[in-house]
Amino acid sequence: MRIIVYGSLRRKQGNSHWMTNAQWLGDYQVEGYELYNLGHYPGVIPGEGTIEGEVYRIDATTLGELDALRTKGGEYKRQLVSTPYGSAWMYIYQRSVAGRQQIPSGDWLERSENS
Repeated sequence: MRIIVYGSLRRKQGNSHWMTNAQWLGDYQVEGYELYNLGHYPGVIPGEGTIEGEVYRIDATTLGELDALRTKGGEYKRQLVSTPYGSAWMYIYQRSVAGRQQIPSGDWLERSENS
């Protein structure tokens, strides 16, 4: 199975250690979503923009660990999106982004430029 990550799970980011057993397949821009800065990590919601992500092949164990990390308390919900590598799971933020800073570039790595 595949997953697309767009924030703290990306390479060289704070939670990238969760992807240790994953196989990087490539970068991909996902259209129809907006990226918001939630503090130490981002959230994606459906919208007008495009987000930058990395697609990985993962096993069921890794997916279970990521679900425990991301879906606990209903903060995120997993959704399938199309990528050139096949369908991939992506975590969609489920709470309000009111008062949160949008990252217009859609790239979490560029968030400091938008502060």
